[in-house]
Amino acid sequence: MSKMIILFGLFVVAAQFQVVRPVIHSHKYFKTAYSPTPNTVDYWVVYYVDDVQIIHCHSKSGTCEPTQEWMNKVTLEDPHFWESMRDRMNYNQQSNKDILAKMRERLNHTGGVHMFQRISGCEWDQEADKFDGSTDISYNGEDFLTFDLQTWTWIAVHPQAFATKLKLDQLDAYRKFKQHYHMEICPSLLKMFLKYGRDFLMRTELPVMSLLQKTPSSPITCHVTGFYPYKAALFWRKDGADLHEDVEMGETLPNHDGTFQMTAHLNAELPADAEDRYECVFQLSGGGHQGHQAGQKTHPEQRARPRGRNQEDDAGRGDPRRAPRSAGAAVRGPRQASQKQTSQIHGSIC
Repeated sequence: MSKMIILFGLFVVAAQFQVVRPVIHSHKYFKTAYSPTPNTVDYWVVYYVDDVQIIHCHSKSGTCEPTQEWMNKVTLEDPHFWESMRDRMNYNQQSNKDILAKMRERLNHTGGVHMFQRISGCEWDQEADKFDGSTDISYNGEDFLTFDLQTWTWIAVHPQAFATKLKLDQLDAYRKFKQHYHMEICPSLLKMFLKYGRDFLMRTELPVMSLLQKTPSSPITCHVTGFYPYKAALFWRKDGADLHEDVEMGETLPNHDGTFQMTAHLNAELPADAEDRYECVFQLSGGGHQGHQAGQKTHPEQRARPRGRNQEDDAGRGDPRRAPRSAGAAVRGPRQASQKQTSQIHGSIC
């Protein structure tokens, strides 16, 4: 089993944070009709606000449920909200089942597993008080159609989608509904969700930063965890310039507590003066937050084993991208890689 070790003193990072709230808010839903057999269709819908899941609906239960506690407050404004969501889910289940069947027939896909997905929503530029929307349709994981909000017509983004585009463009009532949804319904829902979820959605969580390495010859992983909101950037710099070669980006993954984690792997043989030349930088919410190299220097070959490596709770083993946030202390060594403070984070690699 691989053993995670920590770079001891190779870098010292001090991240200065300035709280800048995003002014772009979004509301999106993902509708999926999945057909494992020709006569079976599974259907579910997931709703998001600012990349946070707020509602989950599934055909097996026939209900829609909140995934955030504060979503129960929407009934103060709309007492029949959850009943309406359930009725809409049941109606859309049948309509999306019919759409999937027609697409399979039109494309001559009579057997196998098939999936139809619709992603729709709106964005609100709060500073300019302007809304924009989008609707995209995919089939079997490939982009198929997109709705043009300028011309209120469909665009075929797949060679086999043109016939479907022509049929949809002829449905005048449906096109008018799409216009009403993007201009009225979606913005109204977004504002209502922001009203009741403001404390949760508008918060800022500053991350813990660590530099991790499995073996002396392994890539160096810059790992940040516990940040919110979702929109963030993580990258390596060399001599003050952003590095693109020899850098592999990991996914941004959710933590169990509603925050996120991400990684950036550096595949490079580092020189003896690496602490003077390399740094890992994290930016949160449009560039308002970033890390800079501090002046402390220690020997680049020093290593320290993670706390608890020989204990039963060695949560630091394995890929840090899959480690839960609660396991962070196990891979940061005797001193934490960073300490959360109100105005700044000082991250030292131990």
